[in-house]
Amino acid sequence: MALAESDGKEKLTLLEPLGFLDGLMARFHGPMSFRLFLQPLVALFFAFRDGRKDAREGKTAFFWGLFSDPENRREMLRSGWKSIGKVFVIAVVLDFVFQFVVFRGIRPGGALVTGIVLAIIPYLLLRGPVNRLWPQEKTEGDKS
Repeated sequence: MALAESDGKEKLTLLEPLGFLDGLMARFHGPMSFRLFLQPLVALFFAFRDGRKDAREGKTAFFWGLFSDPENRREMLRSGWKSIGKVFVIAVVLDFVFQFVVFRGIRPGGALVTGIVLAIIPYLLLRGPVNRLWPQEKTEGDKS
């Protein structure tokens, strides 16, 4: 754990690379490590659900659409945040609790990175492929 001395007191540094890496590794071996498996699974569940819905509605793959469909970007971001926002916030709050227990202080940057890694990245990686791979429902007008 990276500590900095200031006025005789030890303080956690936020941006020191070795302290950041030590903090990440401590999350795997410290208390509450089960959340490192559970939160990505919840994010993947939401991604699967939303990807299926996108496929049924004939929408563009989520991550690709964020870049290639500027007209619908705002709605896509709103839809994604609606699904994954709570998981992200829970990941950040639980990481603050973990940091307080283990480090006796908090590192906001580390908590945000942990929230992104545990919630947002798994969601982004799965929603689009589910949309592409899920069979689209045929409507009455479709003869193919």
